[in-house]
Amino acid sequence: MKIVNFAEYPSVISQYMMELRNVNIQGDMLRFRRNLERIGEIMAFEISRTLRYRKETVDTPLAPCKCDVIDTQVVLATIFRAGIPFHQGFLNILDTAENAFVSAYRKYREKENFDVFIEYLASPRLDGKTLILVDPMLATGKSMELSYHALLTKGTPAHVHIASVIASQDAVDYVKEHFPAEHTTLWVGAIDPEINPHSYIVPGLGDAGDLAYGTKD
Repeated sequence: MKIVNFAEYPSVISQYMMELRNVNIQGDMLRFRRNLERIGEIMAFEISRTLRYRKETVDTPLAPCKCDVIDTQVVLATIFRAGIPFHQGFLNILDTAENAFVSAYRKYREKENFDVFIEYLASPRLDGKTLILVDPMLATGKSMELSYHALLTKGTPAHVHIASVIASQDAVDYVKEHFPAEHTTLWVGAIDPEINPHSYIVPGLGDAGDLAYGTKD
């Protein structure tokens, strides 16, 4: 499995990541959402370089011109709710992509033990298409795996791109074990060393959904 870790070569993503993590900045929900969106835009551009293209001739005011256009059917999928602004960043760039949505949530059995449930799925057919599955925080990898298997009920994609802003090393290892290695690429803004007993990434940034949309009851 190919893993692209943007933290290994600093770019403007590094600036956005700092603002997402910084407790003195992240409380601005508008800015937090926009930073997720901007990172999604940059990752979408990088992923676009891996897609297949074809030549298409268009008419300009002066003469015909051959242009490269995307020749890959892309489905952009996100996990509610923190994934929404991240998803929008991808959609800003890959604006002809089809879209899929999955709800995955933690149901705690005890203070530090939980199960992940899928309650909602809306997706086009996926057979032979390129699936880009986005979620800002890849803590354990279990929500991503369950969402992927839910999406497989709509067909088998030719390739899967998993995109996260921050992943734990545990989650990276989990994804490598549970996704088809030859047909999966993982894109992350940073890989953090651990998760705490509540399965939050450390140092991470906190609860991305709450920071983007406010605390939940």
